[in-house]
Amino acid sequence: MNRTKNRPLVRGQISPLLAVSFATCCAVPGVAILTLGVNPLTGALGLFNIFLYTCCYTPLKRISIANTWVGAVVGAIPPVMGWTAATGSLDAGAFLLGGILYSWQFPHFNALSWGLREDYSRGGYCMMSVTHPGLCRRVALRHCLALLVLSAAAPVLDITTWTFPIMALPINAYISYLGFRFYVDADRRSSRRLFFCSLWHLPLLLLLMLTCKRPSGGGDAGPPPS
Repeated sequence: MNRTKNRPLVRGQISPLLAVSFATCCAVPGVAILTLGVNPLTGALGLFNIFLYTCCYTPLKRISIANTWVGAVVGAIPPVMGWTAATGSLDAGAFLLGGILYSWQFPHFNALSWGLREDYSRGGYCMMSVTHPGLCRRVALRHCLALLVLSAAAPVLDITTWTFPIMALPINAYISYLGFRFYVDADRRSSRRLFFCSLWHLPLLLLLMLTCKRPSGGGDAGPPPS
């Protein structure tokens, strides 16, 4: 593939053994630090994500379009780890953050892969944009719309105030519109517009979520003792 042909491993500048050794030297202390320095739950999630990426997602790229769904789970776990690091538990906030990252990845990656269809095909990768182009566009649109639903779920789950889905509505509506244009037009221009929108959409959505988070402690504690 043109996008990967100059990487050191591909060009033979480093050996597969060296690459695996380096990855292991990063993974083992990384998981240990998360387990001992943060909490075991976060360490377990980190270890699971390494397994999912190396043993499931990567091999699936040449076998099945299911790799995209598995890859979305891989991308959704890091914010869940951030939540468990802060709270020590897998609760509604963890799953909501994971859900947002999971859904966002479909318009992001499907739009990106649309312009790289020839490259993926030459490389022997089984991607929706190559083998199921109609499904590629439908899935991207579905998950753009899912971001609207997930944003509305945040105050229902008592994670943010109702200001969040209202403030996030314009950017969620815009990415949904671009997802619809990608679905209808199915060309490089519509895919590029959706992809570049996804680059600023996610950080802005998370910033709005942080700004509108539900205050901790609430106002139910009553007056201080006299």
